[in-house]
Amino acid sequence: MSIPGRTIALLAALAVAGSGAAMAQSQPPAQKRIYCWDEGGRRVCGDALPASAANSARTEFSARTGLETGSVGRALTADERIAAAAAVRAAQLQADAQAAQRRRDLAMVESYRSEEELRQAYGERTGLLDEAIKSSQLGVSNLRLSLLSLLQQAGDKELANAPVPQGLTSTIRGQHSELLRQQQILRNQLSERAALETEMQDSLQRYRETRMETDAGATQGAAASASPAPSAPVPATH
Repeated sequence: MSIPGRTIALLAALAVAGSGAAMAQSQPPAQKRIYCWDEGGRRVCGDALPASAANSARTEFSARTGLETGSVGRALTADERIAAAAAVRAAQLQADAQAAQRRRDLAMVESYRSEEELRQAYGERTGLLDEAIKSSQLGVSNLRLSLLSLLQQAGDKELANAPVPQGLTSTIRGQHSELLRQQQILRNQLSERAALETEMQDSLQRYRETRMETDAGATQGAAASASPAPSAPVPATH
């Protein structure tokens, strides 16, 4: 007996709906949760989270087992979000600085074959700076002697109850200003020299550590490439 096409389509739709309902029945129902949060200084729990507690810290429990299934921290304030973003930026800057320092260390190891070569490179810089310091020290000493001589002349004039010439006064002021300037230059040079010494010791330490790491990596790579490949099994003969 033939079945009309319309009837066939209807039966197919019912079959699909029935299979969908069966699948829905076979799937476990969504697990209900219990939420607990602090409100007004007391602990509140419920199976639904009100809008007033949406930003509060809360703990979630399974309604079936009573076991804790998770927790959610409270929403951050505007100031806390700003502070958190600043902390993330600072951490990123620090990571970038460390990566840049690592690249400089590797470049240093590639540029100098030994610590002695690195010391020689720093020696050229320190030598130039030492010469500049000697020159500044000599200039400060000469300016001080010249200023003392000018002050002696002015003192002699005053002791003789004679007026101090305006030109001498202007020269004393100019010499004094130049002495202060040269003394500041000398202090800066001495500070730079101390910083350069610290930089050299720090570079030598980083050079040793990076050299050890690169040498160890090269040794491991050479050992791995030199190790023989496993031989194929020899077929048994009968």
